[in-house]
Amino acid sequence: MNLEKYGPWALIIGGSEGVGASFARKLAASGFKLVLVARKLPPLQELSAELRGGGAEVRFASVDLSRADALERVRAVTDDIDIGLLVYVAGANNTRGRFVELDPAVYRSVIAVTVSGQAEFAHHYGASMCRHGRGGIILSGSLSSYMGSPSLAAYTGAKAFSRVFTEALWAECAPLGVDVLHLNIGFTATPAMARLGYDLAAATPPEAVAQEGLDHLADGPVWIAGGEPNWERARQRSVVDGRAQAIRAHATPSRESVAAAVRG
Repeated sequence: MNLEKYGPWALIIGGSEGVGASFARKLAASGFKLVLVARKLPPLQELSAELRGGGAEVRFASVDLSRADALERVRAVTDDIDIGLLVYVAGANNTRGRFVELDPAVYRSVIAVTVSGQAEFAHHYGASMCRHGRGGIILSGSLSSYMGSPSLAAYTGAKAFSRVFTEALWAECAPLGVDVLHLNIGFTATPAMARLGYDLAAATPPEAVAQEGLDHLADGPVWIAGGEPNWERARQRSVVDGRAQAIRAHATPSRESVAAAVRG
């Protein structure tokens, strides 16, 4: 990673485990100073201690990203430093069900973290980058963003916003010297997926996803991690004609069917 273009500080939202932690380790190894943000305090403390033990300068903040004051609370630890790279990988989904039957708190949280959160953080930190004429923004998405899926209405809608929003942001920021990338993530072996009970035998390692994001930051607006199989899934879910049949055939499957497919 180019420390001069994207440094000296990187802010990682969702930076306590999984893909976020992998970004943190890779950036620390490249000489970046880090600000890690996530809701759970113990994993933040553990990762920060690990990175500091390797010589990195690290700040962290335990923040509930679904709250309206999330950006304000993060700014409390970043307003005195130069954030040259924003990596926003928060936004995993842990509740599935018919939208009309869900507790409103569930879908409001999904929308707050992925839609409002990405917009607010990109607006604030992106403005500074554009003023300086350098920097990078990575906003994470999902293969589910290419198609609405039963039991995932708010999640798939939020991820679709992220992808289209990032495409527009990329077009606006590129002439100002700021690289923007929508990192589209498929089935990845993260702790969040493990907690949901998925068999992770066929999942992509989070380290590989983070490396693809760093390698392709300048290749925006969209990069689909995981190789040709995930590119093909995106194509299948992007058809315009015969949309009803496409959704029935290619929508994000249930956890049970994923597990059955992995077991073979």
